[in-house]
Amino acid sequence: MRPQEPKKKVLVVDDERDIVDLIRYNLAKEGCEVIGAYNGEEALEKSSERPDLIILDLMMPVLDGFETCKRLKAEPSTSAIPIIFLTAKSGELDEILGLELGADDYIQKPISPRKLVARVKTVLRRAGKPERPPVEGPVIRVDRLEINRSNYTVRLGPKDIFFPKKEFELLALLASNRGKVFSREMLLNNVWGREVVVVDRTVDVHIRKIRKKLGEAAALIETVKGVGYRFRE
Repeated sequence: MRPQEPKKKVLVVDDERDIVDLIRYNLAKEGCEVIGAYNGEEALEKSSERPDLIILDLMMPVLDGFETCKRLKAEPSTSAIPIIFLTAKSGELDEILGLELGADDYIQKPISPRKLVARVKTVLRRAGKPERPPVEGPVIRVDRLEINRSNYTVRLGPKDIFFPKKEFELLALLASNRGKVFSREMLLNNVWGREVVVVDRTVDVHIRKIRKKLGEAAALIETVKGVGYRFRE
């Protein structure tokens, strides 16, 4: 008899209690354990319970969703937790900002409970996928850049640079396949998985953030116009 898998734990953050209760009800039917929080500060406190996923509203008192996400992604103990923004804000700039901050999905209210559950399952499935074996050894060195797959660290000369999980995986994938051109679809499939909900521009947002952090080494990642990206040989 196979051992039963532990319940997935989801932190739902929204200042409207009815919405938290509705999401709790629908996710509980799928076997999830739901933790409720009603503002950003409470979400930061309850993130210590190590949820498998955080559903985060944008417009909240005390601390809004963007700032909450920023703080979660800046903290090593919570930076790898997937985040879904669920918000009534429909502007494209808000969506792009949310993705730039490291969110895995951006969902506009209203959305049917069934669709929301499907999106949650997709993000949880991607987050739980085993890592692909590296193309080369655990440590990739290119000039002054050192990428260590075994402990998720990046060094540029004497300087350590922090990369959240998805940014690190993109950088490591490109760097371990130097000279190979990856389309956006290929990068999405390799890093986020084939059951992709996020849009192609998610890759562009993450590449832009990686280049900014690499500073003088940003030119190592080349844009292949009309196709995608590659790491210089």
